[in-house]
Amino acid sequence: MMANQSIKNFIAVCLLIFTGSSLQAQYVSDITYPDKSAKIISDASLPNVKYGNTITTEDMKKQLFEIASDRMAGRETGYEGNVLAGEYIKSQLQSWGVKPPKGMNDYFQPIALTYTSWDKTIVKLGEKVYRNLWDFVALPGKNNEILAQTINEVHFLGYGIQDKGQKDYSGKKVKGKTILINEGEPMLNDSVYALTGTTKPSDWTLDKKIELAKKKGVSLILVVPTDIKATLNDNRRFVLSPMVELENSVGKKIDGPNVIYISSGLARDIMGESGVAGLEKARTEMAAKGKFKKLVFTPVLQLEFTKNQRLIEGRNILAFFEGSKKKNETVIVSAHYDHIGKRGDVIYYGADDNGTGTTTLLEFAEALAKAQKDNALPERNILLLWMTGEEKGLLGSQYYAEHPIIPIDQTVVDVNIDMIGRQDDKYEKKNEKYYIYTIGSDRLSTDLHKINEDINNKYSQLILDYTFNSESDPNRFYYRSDHYNFAKKGIPAIFFFSGVHKDYHQPGDTPDKIMYDKMERIGRHAFQLMWELANRPERIKVDGELKP
Repeated sequence: MMANQSIKNFIAVCLLIFTGSSLQAQYVSDITYPDKSAKIISDASLPNVKYGNTITTEDMKKQLFEIASDRMAGRETGYEGNVLAGEYIKSQLQSWGVKPPKGMNDYFQPIALTYTSWDKTIVKLGEKVYRNLWDFVALPGKNNEILAQTINEVHFLGYGIQDKGQKDYSGKKVKGKTILINEGEPMLNDSVYALTGTTKPSDWTLDKKIELAKKKGVSLILVVPTDIKATLNDNRRFVLSPMVELENSVGKKIDGPNVIYISSGLARDIMGESGVAGLEKARTEMAAKGKFKKLVFTPVLQLEFTKNQRLIEGRNILAFFEGSKKKNETVIVSAHYDHIGKRGDVIYYGADDNGTGTTTLLEFAEALAKAQKDNALPERNILLLWMTGEEKGLLGSQYYAEHPIIPIDQTVVDVNIDMIGRQDDKYEKKNEKYYIYTIGSDRLSTDLHKINEDINNKYSQLILDYTFNSESDPNRFYYRSDHYNFAKKGIPAIFFFSGVHKDYHQPGDTPDKIMYDKMERIGRHAFQLMWELANRPERIKVDGELKP
């Protein structure tokens, strides 16, 4: 699953607050407990039961120990381990006689990806050299190269805000200049924001400040965050690994000013002793007048930032099973097969994230291949879709949604599986493992929600926890896995997820810690849901509207 900090770079979330009312959408957010007195349907003469029963803990364990092995080296998109994982999936599909969709010569959907990292990062004041990721942080995908240059003029603009209550740009000409601003916005006290007069911040995000600076013609923004270590942690995957973009963007210029986060120590050094004294005086005046007077520092600031860019090929993997009747309607089951690779010599195995989803789709492929040989496939087509680049920002699913192999209007639903093999703290404390967080089921289709509940009562009897389906969920999980790119196209999507645990995005996410009986139960549930969606008389209805 995509890490939480990357949401800021993936979607813009706007909450509208009204006195006494809210326009926030209301979705199911409770917990459904199964009726233990109900008898589970287990008649193996039924094709859905017969082929669903071929999904076993033994097979899942065997597959997952391969997917999350040392050889796969964490499966990071753009690296050898990811390629090896793709080839392994292909070899399994070939061994079962599974075919790619019509019109494809191979199982792979190639995706052009641009990897960008810093080749050189130099920040000096006189002879003093500052340390990257300690004294300053710059995101390579959000900045243009800075060829060796010396800056002798830095304009201090407070918070970089121009508003009726904060006029940091008033009387200042900064076209082509370097500005220094504080992160955040002024506070009246520890909890009340000056611009709103409430405990809620204004809409002056850093992105809005950058857009204003762009309009003013600013060349470079030096941002002083409250805590540069926290800034580094929030952007860790963008600075410790190359930033990845869809398509060929080698040499592409960023439209706007460069942005470098700097420590408070570096900021003080740029100001110099007289500048710090001037700043204190300016702050006193700002408190009285609501604006900063003109402050210009004159350091000898030397900068050089050069990039290393490479174009690589990522690959989605597709397996297709043609339906017996409704050949213009397709059910998609998806899972991302990439993870975050290695850090130095340390492998991040990604067994749960998302070796479990990857393996579950392999089990589906084998089961459906058996059904195909028996001429027993359901009425609609089924597309199994292993996606790459999820950890880089849902890139594989974004590419597929924008370049679909199956037309969007023929795509009925996406059933997405991401992390189904462990417990989170909540259920570990309850000593309960047969649960699944169910996200998105009622967002676009009430049919989908009802069918999933019905399938659970008949075949699975899992605890269906909708906590993370709430629009007020601070984790924003609905927006953090690949199903979201299908939902944006108006395709109903449901996401199965067993929660975050202590080994999430850590080297300890290994296959020996997976609860394979839990994984089998959830995998069989998803299989029964897929079969019902592919075999029911009527296509599920879209009766909801996406509210980002």
